[in-house]
Amino acid sequence: MSGEKRALGLDVYIALAAVGWADGNLDADEADAIVRMATEEGLGLSDITEIEKATKFPVDIGEIDRRGMSKEDKLFVYAVAAWMTWLDGNVSEDETAALARLGDALKIPDRPREHADAIMREVAHQSEDIRPHRFDLGTLRRIIHERLTDAQTARAAEPTES
Repeated sequence: MSGEKRALGLDVYIALAAVGWADGNLDADEADAIVRMATEEGLGLSDITEIEKATKFPVDIGEIDRRGMSKEDKLFVYAVAAWMTWLDGNVSEDETAALARLGDALKIPDRPREHADAIMREVAHQSEDIRPHRFDLGTLRRIIHERLTDAQTARAAEPTES
């Protein structure tokens, strides 16, 4: 991996909580995963407090400040949200709609959404247990980085038309 990864901001974790709440219930394991991810990302205490609040009381996706987010960050957030929607084995229409709203808010086209979802499932199936405390978020982020880099390299190598 080249360069230093950018920390994901508060709005991202609030959006993840909103996706979790889409079916009317944010599972305790989902809430713990969101807070753990923010803590591991190095967010400050006031941000962690806001994120914990969003995991206790329903929130809407709303506007996400994506100005500081790279393509990789956006795909990672989308993949984590996709994982959260199918954790309980039952993806509701509300969860599907919330995930679509998140993808739209992040300005992620359909094909990259499909790729992020496929990578998420690939990582999930590396283990028998797909519960939040077992899901390898580091591997998810690494694979997204690698695949995005490979795609960019392949595009750069394509002959250009005059």
